This record gives sequence, C-alpha cells and structure tokens, in this order.
Amino acid sequence: MGLTPKKARSLMERLRGAGATDVAVESFTTVTHMIRFANSEISVAKRFDESSVKLYVAFGPQRAVLTTTDLTAGGLKRLSQEAVRTAKSTPPSDLYAPLPSGPFSYDKGLLDQRIRGVTEERLVGFVEGAVNEALNAGAKRVAGTLVHRRTVRRLVTSGGVEAEAVKDTLEISVRAFLDGESSGQFAIGTGSLSDFNPEKVGREAGEIAKMMKDPVEASEGRYDAIIGPMTAANLIEEVGSMASAFYVDSQFSFLTGKLGEKVAHENFTLIDDPTVRGAYGSEPFDEEGVPTRRKVIIENGVLRGYLHNSATARKFGTESTGNAGIIVPSPFNLVVEGGGTPFSKLISKVDNGIMVTNDWYLRYRDVRSGEFSTIPRDGLFLVRHGSIERALKGLRISDNMLRILAGIEDMSAERYPIVWWEVETPVLAPYLLVREVNFTRPTS
Repeated sequence: MGLTPKKARSLMERLRGAGATDVAVESFTTVTHMIRFANSEISVAKRFDESSVKLYVAFGPQRAVLTTTDLTAGGLKRLSQEAVRTAKSTPPSDLYAPLPSGPFSYDKGLLDQRIRGVTEERLVGFVEGAVNEALNAGAKRVAGTLVHRRTVRRLVTSGGVEAEAVKDTLEISVRAFLDGESSGQFAIGTGSLSDFNPEKVGREAGEIAKMMKDPVEASEGRYDAIIGPMTAANLIEEVGSMASAFYVDSQFSFLTGKLGEKVAHENFTLIDDPTVRGAYGSEPFDEEGVPTRRKVIIENGVLRGYLHNSATARKFGTESTGNAGIIVPSPFNLVVEGGGTPFSKLISKVDNGIMVTNDWYLRYRDVRSGEFSTIPRDGLFLVRHGSIERALKGLRISDNMLRILAGIEDMSAERYPIVWWEVETPVLAPYLLVREVNFTRPTS
C-alpha cells in the first residue's frame, strides 16, 4: 500500500525532532504488468507490486539521500537513523538551500494521468500486434518486452508540501531477427493510448531486420549520417543530462561555461517539458515539491539555460526550474524542435553516407570536452545518392557531442517518443541529418 501521508509526516517530524533542518519524504507505490516475448511468442507475463521510500535529510549543508523498500515501522526507524548518521558524517556542501516553502498549486491534469481501459487482455493484444507486424515485414523471429506501469507518488516536506500524483505509462521494445547477423530494433514509451502504436514499433523493427541481410565490413572515416530516433534519443538524453547545473558546477559537463553561446546548429531547439499531458516523463512537481514547467535548454542552437533545483539555483543566483533531483537536477521529458523535412527528403540529401538505427553502450573518453564513442547495433546501412544501398557492420561512432550538435543540418518532421534501457529519460526524437560523423573500427 505504500507510505500513507500520516506516516510520512510522522517520519518527517521524528527527523525534525533530531535536529534536521530539512526533510523530504517521497514514497512510490507501483503496480507493473510486464510481458516478455521470445521466438515470436509470449514467454513471461508477470505482475509486480512494489513500494519504496526515498528520504532526504539535511542538517544545514550536510545532506543525505537514502531509499528503502522496508516500510515496516522497524524499517522506517532504521532508515531515519541511518539518514541522520550519514548526513552528519557527510562533508558540508556548497550546494545547499532550504527546501522551498509550500504549499504550491499544481496542474490538475498532471496530478491524475491514469490510462483508462488497459486490461491484461489488451496488453496481450498489443504484443501480438507488434509481433505479427514484425513477421509481416520480413523478420523470421521476434523478441521484446512490453511494460504497463501505474505509479502513485506522494511527497511530504518540511517546507509545507503535501502532494500526490498518479500516472500510467506504456512502453514496448521489439527486436526482430532475420539471421545471426541481421536484426532490427525499435521502442517507444508513452503515457497515453493515442501515442502508443505497438504495431508500428514491430513493423519498424521487422523492416530493419529484413534490410540487414548479408551485411559487409565497412571502412572507417567521416560520413554524412542519418541518425535514427533510437540513437538520436540516446545522444539528446546526454545533452539534457549535461544541462544539469550540478554537473556544470562540478566541471563534469561539456556544457560548462557555455551559457548564452552557440552550441548546436541554428535549426536545433531542445526543450524539457514535463507539462505535456500523456507524455511518459510528465510530472506535476519535482522532488522538492516545486511545480514543473516548460523550459528551453537550447534555442536555435544557443544554450539558454541550465536545469536547477533550489540548491544549484542559489549558487548560480537564479531560481529553481522545477527539476529537482534533490541533489542532482535532471530533465523529465525532452522534446526536440526545429525539424520539418519528411524522412524521404532527408535521406535524399545524403550522397555518400551511413544510416544508424540504434546504438548500445555510449561511453565518454572525456566528458568535460564531450569526447565519446558508441557502438551501432541492429540496422547500419550505406546510403548512396539518397537511397539505402546495402547493410554494413563493424563500425563504432567516435566523435564529440558538441561537434555532433553543430553538425545537425536538418531533422525529420517525424518524431518518436523513445524510451528503453539505453534511454531512461524520454525523448521525442526525430531522424537527424548530421554532417561528417566520425566512424572508426572497433578495437579488440
């Protein structure tokens, strides 16, 4: 059942009695329905009921965040004792501000984002539709996961906030196979049925797998690249995360010191918008209880703002953007704007290039400068004179985030709400046309 507001208040008062200056008690009660499928058939269907508590405690600039799934009286007592010990043993931080004083008003539509009419039978139907479309597109076998999740989130803080929100999300990831080397993947995550199209996800994955027949080893070099929504979302999630003022202040971001500067092509705009009803990442309030709002990160290529909680806002001399992360401010729901070219015309702009449909394992060589590499997976294609010529293999992307942003010459009108295990922050992502992307051969 999770933690009741009464128990949360009691826990908060116990900690205030121990001398804590700030306390936030955030509880989650989640019911998850998960369906896994392999070899084109459902292999596992499970329901999970989970509850947890996230506790923030501050003694002035000495702060700690702990979590537990033990919501018994004894478990909560141990959590509070450990929080006090941890906070008092932590060195004082220069990123501290008192929790904001509430109460606040929230968008009622964001407080209740349940999806009506989702049954277990309907979830099975979603899977069957995705699998059938992948097979019809040419795949020989299909695997993947569908997840429906309902989360009740409650927040009580020493700043006078008491808030509750309920939200449903749907996500599906489909991986289609033709043979040992030929595969395709696509995935989406939404908070509404109108944006949830599992059949299209299956069809995309199946078509990619079919096109990957008989891939050949590719030559390294710089190529104009069509970056598909799955990979685009992975790259853009990194940009959104590195806009966190915590990472900027820690000199752990390639966006450090670039506020007001041009960091991307002028046609590129990136927004964090948790207020879009029915989006996977929409939320009415952050971990401090501050109402969320739409904010521009990059506008027409210029870095316009960092993401703040109360502590980073105080240090930067600004106000919270409603992005707590009570320690590390983070984006909720990233939206790419600026594109308007149909995909068919976008690819026609490439005479000799590569199309990347998916990637795994993005890693930094130097996060401060933005040097990174990632491994293309599933569909990788040679593009000649505006059309896909053949399937490729054996390349990795080794480049720089800021150079990629600067090289985005155009984007597709089509955008997809991408969520999967490589993209935890949802991104409404298009196809990107990026000039002169550096591809290298993987080293053993």
